[in-house]
Amino acid sequence: MLDRFGAGGGEFLLRIEDIDGARSRPELAQEFRDDLAWLGLEWREVAPQSQRIASYQIAADRLCALGLLYPCRCTRAEVARSATKSGPDGPVYPGTCRVTPVEAGPDAAWRLDMAKAVGFTGPLAWHDEIAGAQLATPERFGDLVLWRKDAPASYHLAATLDDAADGVSVVTRGLDLFAATAVHRLLQALLNLPVPVWHHHQLLVEPDGRKLAKRRGSPALADLRRAGQDGRALADALRAHVLTGTRIPAGLSLGRGIEE
Repeated sequence: MLDRFGAGGGEFLLRIEDIDGARSRPELAQEFRDDLAWLGLEWREVAPQSQRIASYQIAADRLCALGLLYPCRCTRAEVARSATKSGPDGPVYPGTCRVTPVEAGPDAAWRLDMAKAVGFTGPLAWHDEIAGAQLATPERFGDLVLWRKDAPASYHLAATLDDAADGVSVVTRGLDLFAATAVHRLLQALLNLPVPVWHHHQLLVEPDGRKLAKRRGSPALADLRRAGQDGRALADALRAHVLTGTRIPAGLSLGRGIEE
């Protein structure tokens, strides 16, 4: 439980999300810990996602029992070709395997029947500490995958269940996940989970407005740490930037095009 300024007796929780195949390597998790220590942060580490798979399965089974999940064998390429509109995550799935059901199996994902789920809960709202009261509009995402072919659970299902299990009362994350909160609010209602408040902060972006990304050569915190930068000074500058919009001092490098 952590308030938006890291004060008030709250806790900063570290949860390793390690169920995403080849991208989940133990050495990367240790690098995250080293980065956080370099920034001067203190945390309590909770169970990694790889130890929570049974809880994800139980939740998926509950949604299946409610008739809200259906198997899907469509590839991403097929979805992109058949979609007629776009949502926050890209092409919106047109419901091909809902209209023409397919058999379940290890090569099938499981999608949420969004219209049925929204009808089941009725209108929902959530609160952001910056943006205020929000009406949840998860239908913008279409029939999302909640159980993947290549991993035990989607980010949406796993993060929602994990936050509840860990007693998180304030979810602090970037504005790039603002729209996704509507999906998490829907899952909380469907699974009878507690509802936190959210704090969506500004992002660090490239000059063209895109967020920092490794594939475009943006530096990782480990790169800055190994280059000898002052981690605590950088943390103070980042905290001021994301909370108040204060410019980052020119003496602190955050990579190509990020100094102000």
